[in-house]
Amino acid sequence: MNRPLFVSLDGPKGAGKTTLLEAITKVLRADNRMVIRLSESKSDPYRGETMALVNQLVRNPSRDLELRVCERFADSRAWISRHVLTKQPSGSIILIDRWYPSEAAFRRIVPFAEILQLNIDRSVRVPDLHVGVVTDPEISWARAAARSRGLSSTVMHKLEEHVACTEAFEQAIADHGWVLCRNEGTIEDATTQVVSEIYNVLRHPRGAGLDAVDPAIDR
Repeated sequence: MNRPLFVSLDGPKGAGKTTLLEAITKVLRADNRMVIRLSESKSDPYRGETMALVNQLVRNPSRDLELRVCERFADSRAWISRHVLTKQPSGSIILIDRWYPSEAAFRRIVPFAEILQLNIDRSVRVPDLHVGVVTDPEISWARAAARSRGLSSTVMHKLEEHVACTEAFEQAIADHGWVLCRNEGTIEDATTQVVSEIYNVLRHPRGAGLDAVDPAIDR
């Protein structure tokens, strides 16, 4: 595979994605792999305007407003797909912190199938490997409470909401055949699993590209 391998890590808040990304990066670079670390939020030129819309949604939930939020995020991913992902070196491994699978955790009104179609219609880059990172919601809630920034969520403020978020995301993993990484044991175990999945895709690429269709759409 000469083009960059694109891997997304998604999941609810407090699941340990950032720590896992750091560990995966370290292992891959130790094996002389070129790793590019990206974050959807930091690569998004329209983030401020979109988050202002998210804050409106929190104050006044409605389907129309949530759909506008989903459309804005899809537009941003299309921009990142065209202007960021295409500029990464051949043969590199791109690890991105959040991509469209995370919408399955955080949206409550618009069905994820509709959100997925919004992204496909905009030619958002389909990851070569989707990794869904989850933990028991009480564990991730406790992890979040222990860190200085807390849960740092605009849309969730109660444990019950976090439980619902986790359950919805786990269902999406099962529905769409993403790789499930249950990050409740050691970070070494989770890292080994994801690195193994990455090397498996490198050995047997499925041919996803900028205009590829997510396998979930074909079902």
